[in-house]
Amino acid sequence: MTASAPSSMLDLLRRVVQEVNGAEDFDEALSIIVTRVKGALDIDVCSIYLKSPRSGRLVLMASEGLRQESVGQVEMDVSEGLVGLVASRAEPINLENASEHPRFRYFPETGEEEFLSFLGVPIIQQRKLLGVLVVQHRKARRFDDEHVSFLVTLAAQLAGAITHAEFTDEIASETPLVSHVNVEAKGVAGAPGVAIGRAVVAYRLADLDSIPDREARGVEQELARFAIAVNATREEIEGLKARTQALLPAEEGALFDAYLLLLGDSLVHRTETRIQAGQWAPGALRDTVRESVRVFEDMEDEYLRERGADIRDLGRRILSHLLPAEDAEGDFPEGGILVGEDLTASHLAEVPIERLGAIVSARGSGSSHIAILARALNVPAVMGVSDLPVSRLEDRELLVDGYRGRLYVNPSPELRAEFVRLVREERELEEGLRTLALQPAATRDGRPVPVMANSGLLADIRPSLESGAEGVGLYRTEVPFIIRDRFPGEDEQFEIYRQILASFDPMPVTLRTLDVGGDKALPYFPVREDNPFLGWRGIRITLDHPEIFLPQLRAMLRASVEHHNLQILFPMISTLEELKESLILLNRAREELLDEGLQVPVPKVGVMIEVPAAVYLVEALARRVDFLSIGTNDLVQYLLAVDRNNARVANLYDPLHPSCIRALELIAEGARRTGKPVSVCGEMAAEPAAIILLLGMGMDSLSVSVSAIPKVKWVIRSFTTDRAEALLAQCRLLENPDQIRSLLNNALVQAGLGGLVRAGKN
Repeated sequence: MTASAPSSMLDLLRRVVQEVNGAEDFDEALSIIVTRVKGALDIDVCSIYLKSPRSGRLVLMASEGLRQESVGQVEMDVSEGLVGLVASRAEPINLENASEHPRFRYFPETGEEEFLSFLGVPIIQQRKLLGVLVVQHRKARRFDDEHVSFLVTLAAQLAGAITHAEFTDEIASETPLVSHVNVEAKGVAGAPGVAIGRAVVAYRLADLDSIPDREARGVEQELARFAIAVNATREEIEGLKARTQALLPAEEGALFDAYLLLLGDSLVHRTETRIQAGQWAPGALRDTVRESVRVFEDMEDEYLRERGADIRDLGRRILSHLLPAEDAEGDFPEGGILVGEDLTASHLAEVPIERLGAIVSARGSGSSHIAILARALNVPAVMGVSDLPVSRLEDRELLVDGYRGRLYVNPSPELRAEFVRLVREERELEEGLRTLALQPAATRDGRPVPVMANSGLLADIRPSLESGAEGVGLYRTEVPFIIRDRFPGEDEQFEIYRQILASFDPMPVTLRTLDVGGDKALPYFPVREDNPFLGWRGIRITLDHPEIFLPQLRAMLRASVEHHNLQILFPMISTLEELKESLILLNRAREELLDEGLQVPVPKVGVMIEVPAAVYLVEALARRVDFLSIGTNDLVQYLLAVDRNNARVANLYDPLHPSCIRALELIAEGARRTGKPVSVCGEMAAEPAAIILLLGMGMDSLSVSVSAIPKVKWVIRSFTTDRAEALLAQCRLLENPDQIRSLLNNALVQAGLGGLVRAGKN
């Protein structure tokens, strides 16, 4: 590498990663890596050895410089050779003369005897060894620090891309001799349950990267659609050229001429060839655009590399004319699995819920908003499957395990039969709990612990009532905001709140004021921050925007005129001043309505305890309100410094962490000293093991998703207060969350609730 290496290295890293991510298949991805590295470092050999998931041995999977017939044939254990040494140590090995090292092993089929110098670096993804990247040179020399740094950086960058490419290759392989069955993708548990169904990929209009693979329904039909889209795009570009001719310099206006030239050139021809091979038009266009972009991005000239963006823009323009007709035709299959890169509530709103079998999202975590909605709808969900090749999954049969956060593609008959059995057991368990769900929730010694419903959709009202919910412990008022393209007006909100208060009257209904920001964004009110969970969200937004807050408070109060079961809950409170300001606005809204002649009762008001600051202010907060509600989703996130939407650290998010248990005890103790009731409305309240601890702490009520109510009541009715307190005391002596979970799971089994244990964290 030359003196300008730092900028060249960064540029090469960017280009290689882009090319690997856009590779057609796994073999091409590996070939790109070894070819580009060999050329950039001016060396004689670059090779990639990958660890076989089946045998655990390192296999030579690609090489530029060694004999090609050895690729796929040479393999070794991690205890063998220099490559094995790199793998076992998980650190770089840099040798001037490899043959002199005691771990050197000679493979004659590779022809590597003529290469003396050796540099190997491990390829690691989230603590898992994927393989080893090796470079070699004929002359005896020690590679300098620049080479070592470059390869270490490249290996770290490529780890995710290699995992993605390998997984894509396993899924896409359709040749019987090499097809893979039971391809497992690991994510995080989003919503409990298991499901079997066909994948339906959610994609965004004019987003080429999210377009899934589909077979053409008819080649001639797809060719005709594509031709119409190309002609429409041509007319659009000619119109743009005409409108801007007087505004742009001639050289800038020439861009439109280049677009028109591309439309009449190989871009169209190559897309048509892919359609004739059986791909639907949007998928064929996607692949052609990717191929063309890679050609431009591989060019040395910076100006020409930037032309790749022009190709993408042209592709998006054609795509925008292709998709509407296809969308109108699509039908969601019975039991379909909704799959997407980053699923949102709007994606869910477009799906017939009665047909939805499960949800799988490449991003997000078990506490993401979409996962919370999935639990409310009793739909299994797996989140944060970061290496998921979403576009390759269309119409594939999937097995979804929402308990363990696992997804299986191309299932074997044996695995499918096992999932059929699990689905049947799930249904039988739910049916067996229906009678129990309608009974009051009380411990075996008679202490009532009401179980209420978490909700955010009017569609939840009937299921909530039928499930035995003893009120609504948390109504997420942001859902009506999220599914609209504007802020809902006061009258619209009033009608929603009136319906839910009327449906549950006289049982309490707790309406949480608007809680957006973090992982809940409004498309018409974007909040872009580097660290949104520590930023402008919840009560901070509504206090800054009384023009949004006051109409919501007025709508809530108006809804309570006929039904006196309203409770208002303020989210994200971290200071006494925020609570005081919120109460001032609430009183102002009520006085306005009184002035208008409405007889508005004084509602009960509560505070969500969901940030660490509120834990240590709990008594001061409790003295100023009527009740407390613990939002464990955010509280656990903040206590453990774990972004609950980041799949990389999702395994660290654990509500049974000793520090989380102690924080909950502090809240319960503070509530008791002030004589105020406290409820738990986070997802922790639905975890069977955690419920035992909450009973032991003396929590007054729990609020969970509708689907979880029967199971939560089953746990409550299976323990006495004394038994729960004794188990809590035992847990205080333990220092590891796994030990705590094991102790509590054993208690569940002893109480005859073994069927609920698998719903715990794995």
